[in-house]
Amino acid sequence: MQLHLQTNVQQDYLKVFHAFDEQLFRKLSPPYPKTKLLRFDGSEPGDVVALELQTGLSCHRWTSLITERNITATEAYFIDEGQEVPSPLRQWRHKHLITKNGNGATIHDIINYSTGNKVLDLLLYPLMLSQFSMRKPIYRKVFGLRDSN
Repeated sequence: MQLHLQTNVQQDYLKVFHAFDEQLFRKLSPPYPKTKLLRFDGSEPGDVVALELQTGLSCHRWTSLITERNITATEAYFIDEGQEVPSPLRQWRHKHLITKNGNGATIHDIINYSTGNKVLDLLLYPLMLSQFSMRKPIYRKVFGLRDSN
């Protein structure tokens, strides 16, 4: 299943791309489940991001490996792939793409996930959409509001 969210911001795409650090990661963490950051290496291939999702009843570990990173004259991206993901997820791939958009940029969150069950993937879609839509106002606050998209 794929989810693709876009947020237009005022700052240059390279400035936005280079701001994807631990501080921004913490700001982007949703209020629930509570996230405890265990490790944040960065966004270069081979870097690891590990966290613990705390639901109140249980804790689930999530570990992602940065597998790709590329910068061109019009876009920049890095990809994190889940190495250890909480049930019911089996696969996770998140492309953090920032594209040049006039004097500003568009931040793309492109998420591909699978539980191994297409019906369950569809049932999780509204939750994934909700969780990642929470990033839009944070992106706009950090990088400047461009438009309503």
